[in-house]
Amino acid sequence: MMKKPSNYDKFPFVAVSSLPSSCHVGWTAIAKAIQGVVRGDRPVVCVECYPGVLTEQIDALSQLLRPASLIRTEALFKNAASVDQVVEQFLGDDPVFGRMNGIQLEDYFDPAKLTSAQAGLRNTKAGLILVVGTGAALVAPDPDVLVYADMARWEIQMRYRRNEIGNLGADNTSATTAVKYKRAYFVDWRAVDRLKQKLLPKIDFLLDTNDPRNPKMISGDDFHAGLRIAAHRPFRIVPYFDPGPWGGHWMEEVCGLSPEGVPNHAWCFDCVPEENSLLLGFGDVKVEIPSINLVFQHPRELLGDAVHARFGKEFPIRFDFLDTMGGGNLSLQVHPLTEYIQDKFGMNYTQDESYYMLDAGDAGCVYLGLQEDINRELMLQQLKLAQTGGPAFPAENHVNVWPAKKHDHFLIPAGTIHCSGKNSMVLEISATPYIFTFKLWDWGRLGLNGLPRPIHLDHGAANIQWDRTTDWVRRNLVNQIGEIASGQGWREERTGLHEREFIETRRHWFTGTVPHRGTGGVNVLNLVEGREAVVESPTGAFEPFVVHYAETFIVPAAAGDYTVRPFGEATGTECATVKAFVRTNP
Repeated sequence: MMKKPSNYDKFPFVAVSSLPSSCHVGWTAIAKAIQGVVRGDRPVVCVECYPGVLTEQIDALSQLLRPASLIRTEALFKNAASVDQVVEQFLGDDPVFGRMNGIQLEDYFDPAKLTSAQAGLRNTKAGLILVVGTGAALVAPDPDVLVYADMARWEIQMRYRRNEIGNLGADNTSATTAVKYKRAYFVDWRAVDRLKQKLLPKIDFLLDTNDPRNPKMISGDDFHAGLRIAAHRPFRIVPYFDPGPWGGHWMEEVCGLSPEGVPNHAWCFDCVPEENSLLLGFGDVKVEIPSINLVFQHPRELLGDAVHARFGKEFPIRFDFLDTMGGGNLSLQVHPLTEYIQDKFGMNYTQDESYYMLDAGDAGCVYLGLQEDINRELMLQQLKLAQTGGPAFPAENHVNVWPAKKHDHFLIPAGTIHCSGKNSMVLEISATPYIFTFKLWDWGRLGLNGLPRPIHLDHGAANIQWDRTTDWVRRNLVNQIGEIASGQGWREERTGLHEREFIETRRHWFTGTVPHRGTGGVNVLNLVEGREAVVESPTGAFEPFVVHYAETFIVPAAAGDYTVRPFGEATGTECATVKAFVRTNP
């Protein structure tokens, strides 16, 4: 545990302008800015809304704009039962998993109502016309003013939990958060993101309503300027933290979290661009946008040509924290093989991963791989019995339990049975498809909602690689560390990953300045040892960027070569980073 006060930055941002006046704050200022660019006697203002934007928020804007004609897209959707029929083919009856698909936002609309609204828009003679809601740009594809009201994924999930909203076109506000999240993940967000990618290049304004009490709006030019800056320099995205049935308390001290109101802190998504936010700074005003917008708008600069060619507009590397310090074991689990996730769920690639130990306490451990000569049929039988009220599953009779200490690195290619044990603090480095976890055994406990968490024995049994046993795991997956380079005040080690995994990881120990050659692809790093460090460009391509202990940061491909050295209180001490990147060489 760190003894000094936390210096972990929970709200990192990309500075765009020193002038807060670049940002319009409050509905009155927002309406005035929109009115300032309206021209003609029949202007069309289109406010495209990401699902989750609250109706009452847009009502406030409408009252100030006082349109002669108002079109709300929610009135143009198919009825809820018809929308359910459209999406159910992609959802199935599993409580967690659906199937990726090509759904379009048009599929939610009643064709006759949409056509009628489009005709009515064309026939309106005079006065301001306001079109607002999800799919507004389908009604008004060529507006005079285009405003995109965006929404952070984490805030959407909080609104699900508070039963403030349901899914797009659905009558399910009171449904469980799990039901709403699954539907959003597999259908709603896929449909709206397809439209979003077409609209972002041409927006006039970006509207942030994540804080209902404090709406903010920036111009499209400032929005794009912020993304260009982020795509060419190191940056961090906004982490979020959540409790869990196995959660611990390490992050409360190290990350400066309040323990009030939650039993623990189990998760931190520290670098999952599809879920995290990016803050753009305008003086002391911060505008929150989904960080996936950066991937959508600048994939080649961010990812690099080779990574973009392979993954498209997806960020393939994920860093997150799993805290069991003072908590319990994670669920015993396995991730799907590539062919399985492609066939069953329509995903392009699977969740290979690794556990890097940021810390470990007494009896810290990792469950990884099977013991030699186990009885496969007996193991599966005991798992099934444990799920139907029988004896607890004797995991230690079948699965290896490896002692874990700080800075150990355990590699987990898909198909390997695994979980983190109690009293462990894991930096999980993995490929991005993060919800495809087949739980095999959850130690007989309930989730925080008082209900059992879903178990997927059939999926799991179809993916467990039974030949990954003790000796193989020891030779291939546990601390595969070797020094590969060194210089004055630094040394570089290769720590993995396994040859079946597309991510490569390197650890650098340093008291001096470490040179990092641009790999041609995006780098994701975490400062795993040392109070703080500074990232610099040898050519001055970007301003020095300071990071603190346990912070994950991204270095875009376009940033080029960079250096890392101890900084501030860490000067004269040994620091370490772990770096992940996509293997691009044959």
